[in-house]
Amino acid sequence: MTSGPTGGLTHVDTSQPLVVTLPARPTRGEVALLCAEIGAAPPGDLVCEVGALAPVDLAAVDALARLKLAAGRRGHRIRFHGAGPELRALLLLTGLDGPLGV
Repeated sequence: MTSGPTGGLTHVDTSQPLVVTLPARPTRGEVALLCAEIGAAPPGDLVCEVGALAPVDLAAVDALARLKLAAGRRGHRIRFHGAGPELRALLLLTGLDGPLGV
């Protein structure tokens, strides 16, 4: 039995971080697609742009937690970029504040 290329992101530049951007109100489907994109990328730095998230609520935290889990499973170093004070406070409350970036 032989196997050929498996597809996926075979020509990803890992010298630059992978950047994913969340829309204001990400749906579960959109989050699932981002998780799949993260899972297909080789391990490295991952920047998740969260500045558009509104309103800041537990649905937003759920989306970020799912992305953090997907990143961790693949060995990515994730940081959330653009979090405002309300989101930072909610992430601190939920224990997701570790990966916050500038």
